[in-house]
Amino acid sequence: MKLATIRTATGTAAVRVDDDGAVELGSPDLGVFLARDGWRAAAAAGSGPRHALAGLDYAPPVPRPEKVICVGLNYRTHIQEMGRELPEHPTLFAKFARALVGAHDPVELPAGSEQVDWEAELGVVIGAEVRHATPEQARAAIAGYTVVNDVSARDFQNRTLQWLQGKTFERSTPVGPWLVVDEGTPGGISCAVDGDVLQKADTADLVFDPVTLVGYISSIITLAPGDLIATGTPGGVGHARRPARYLTEGAEMVTRVEGVGELRNRMVRGS
Repeated sequence: MKLATIRTATGTAAVRVDDDGAVELGSPDLGVFLARDGWRAAAAAGSGPRHALAGLDYAPPVPRPEKVICVGLNYRTHIQEMGRELPEHPTLFAKFARALVGAHDPVELPAGSEQVDWEAELGVVIGAEVRHATPEQARAAIAGYTVVNDVSARDFQNRTLQWLQGKTFERSTPVGPWLVVDEGTPGGISCAVDGDVLQKADTADLVFDPVTLVGYISSIITLAPGDLIATGTPGGVGHARRPARYLTEGAEMVTRVEGVGELRNRMVRGS
């Protein structure tokens, strides 16, 4: 089952995306919908107004999550290319909701950065409030999976030991196009820029899997419905290449997670 937030002439709407159309679920977005008791059954039974699949305008699945928590250095290939040791604990940082854009929206390259990099990631969306989760509780709290690209301004990121300033520029992080409600962790992940496949890996290379991450993060703070966890990127980022390669104005970035979906975003110069 695929759930999304779409933009319509009258605002946004949470929808179930079927093979023959999108069905409204009676909530303005998935963040509101996931906060409802019994949302899984309500999603399966939803029978509101329908929209044709062609031309759907996807917002981020949860446009205004309470929290966007990101994991750094979580694929063995990426850790190795960055010259680091495998971590004992997850490396966490945050983004803010204004950084998020939809699956086909332009991605803004910060005006002050010349080192904007791609980072294909599996996104985990929380579907139930959870604190100090056991593995079973963590698994049950996962609503499903989405696609994220943690576009990063490396020159800003590396100004200090804290990464946040390079990670949360406005309108820089595409998410979507939908949330796939599924109990299994998806596999292959890739990123291509202008048709050149630069990242290709499998989530089996994760150091900390989604269930482990939910358990760990929930030991720090309560996770709420709609919260987004970006689980880290595999090897192949531009900053680690020799010579380094970065995103440029006009470039098209395509991010895929097998069994989940695809982001397709054009780079524009932001402010």
